[in-house]
Parts: sequence; structure tokens; C-alpha cells
Amino acid sequence: MTTRRFFCLAAAAGALALPPLAAQAQEPSYPQRPITLIVPYAAGGPTDTFARALVRPWSDKLGQPIIVENRTGAGTLVGTEIVARAQPNGYTILLTTVAHAVNPSIHNKMPYRTVEDFSPVGMAAKAPLVLVVNQKFPAQNLTEFIDYIKAHPGNVNYGSAGVGSAPHLGAELLNYMTGAKTVHVPYRGSAPAMQDVIGGHVNFMMDSAPTGLAQVKAGTVRLLATTMAERLPQTPDVPAVAEATPGYEAYTWNAVFTPAKTPESIIAKLNATLKQALQEPALEKQAYDMGLVLEKNPEPAALATFLNDELAKWSKVAKAANMSVD
Repeated sequence: MTTRRFFCLAAAAGALALPPLAAQAQEPSYPQRPITLIVPYAAGGPTDTFARALVRPWSDKLGQPIIVENRTGAGTLVGTEIVARAQPNGYTILLTTVAHAVNPSIHNKMPYRTVEDFSPVGMAAKAPLVLVVNQKFPAQNLTEFIDYIKAHPGNVNYGSAGVGSAPHLGAELLNYMTGAKTVHVPYRGSAPAMQDVIGGHVNFMMDSAPTGLAQVKAGTVRLLATTMAERLPQTPDVPAVAEATPGYEAYTWNAVFTPAKTPESIIAKLNATLKQALQEPALEKQAYDMGLVLEKNPEPAALATFLNDELAKWSKVAKAANMSVD
């Protein structure tokens, strides 16, 4: 082979190698700009408060700001639809709750498909409820409470933040599993419902742990139980409802989803950095103070399975309670 021919072949080989390298150089690593985290709840509420606590360490791990955007309306449908219709590029993501699993059972028509239009990233936290009663309610403990509501069908009422809210679901799951028939009194938010528990206008409520425990501490209501499968570390002396009703578990949750068809590499990056953020001591302390239980090892596949289980669970409860917002 002549020297001239050798260099021509080498040059040709080098030219063939250049396009892939150039293409690789043109594909910047994700993320390259700020990410929008849609929260389908109002600013200042428990989901929004947790979201803002979460994005601080998560932004650090990702290397780009995560901006919380509150998009409320139609019981989370408005904000959730925005994410379902967004470009699947990792720059618009969703932090949602148990409402995501309940909405198909209480709405006749949905603007998106709950499973097919989203890709799971991971569970971030679970938020237990607390069962509180008016100070004058006759039952003094969990066992007496369940015996009382079963013995007085239709004569015991409870407040909630509205149809399909976590307090509503928790109480109706108790009805479903015990055969009790307590009466739902919906309010426009948890705060007015709690005020009527305090005032004696309704008998009990399953409220979020932070606000419910604050009222217990203030002496305005009595705490009878918590709603996770096991006792809470914040209230180790208080029984879980499951101790009197085996298998009972009700809570809301905070999970992250992206639009469907988001590339696996982007989901992997979001998931890996979410895991890192959830292990930050500062976030752990904030979560404890908010009454939350952080998910230490969130996995997309585990969230997909969990969502399917939640859809089935709450469909049965919603049907039994004739839940509907339409």
C-alpha cells in the first residue's frame, strides 16, 4: 500500500467516525434549564408545603432549579391535565396525591387517562391521617369508637375537606370495612370541617396529621387513632386503626409523574436525584415535623404497581359510598 493511499483511507475512516461524535456533542445532558413541578393544589396547603421543601434539595441534586407552579381546579384535574398534555422532555412534571387514584371513580368524564398518559418517577412521601373526635363524644378509645358507630347507624357524622378528599376516603374506608354507617358532611376545605368538630356540630374527622395533631395539642379535640398500617413515630402511644380493624390503611401520598413517553434516561435521572433528595437530613426533619413518612427508595415500577392497587382499592370504596362529584 502506498503512503498516499494509506493516508486517504485513514482520512476516510476518520470522516466516517465524525458524525456520531458530532451528534453526541449536540445532545446536551438533561437538564439544561429549569424544571416546572406542577402541584394541582393551592399554595400554602400541605401538598404545596411539602413540594417546596422537596425542591430545595432536589434542585441541588439535578443542577437546575425546580420551580413549583400551583395549578388548581376541578379537584386536581386542571393541573394534572397540563402535565398529561406537556412535551415528554422532563421539563414539566407532576407532584400529585391519592386524588390521582380516586378521580376516575368519582368523575364521569376525565380529560386524561390516569395510567396511560403518565410515566411514574417515584413515590416521595406518605401522609397519614389522624382520627379525632369532639371532646364530648362518648367513646374514649378506638375500640369504643368502632363499637359506638356500628351500634348507631346513621346517627354519627363526620366532616371532610370535600368529596374524594383524603379525610372523606379514610372515613368511608372505615365504613366499608366495619359495616358502620356514619354520615358524610362535606366542607370546602379541612379547616372549616375541623372547626365544626371542635364546636360539636360534627362528631369526628380524619384529618391530616400536622393539622389534626396541632388541634390535639391545643386540647380542642381528642385523638383516638392514626391511619397507617402501623403506629406513627410521632405518636407511638396512639393505636393504628388497623389494630381494631385488621387490614385498614388510609393515607394520602405525594408521588412524581412525567408525561407519558418521557425518555427512560430522563426518568432515571429524575428518579436517582429524587432518591438523593429524600435522604437529606434537613428534608427528613421537615417531613417529620409535617407528619410525613418519606419514601427512602422510590422506584418507577413500584409506583406503577402502587397506583394500580390504589385505583382498585378506592374504586370499591367509592362505589360502596356512592361517591360522585358530577
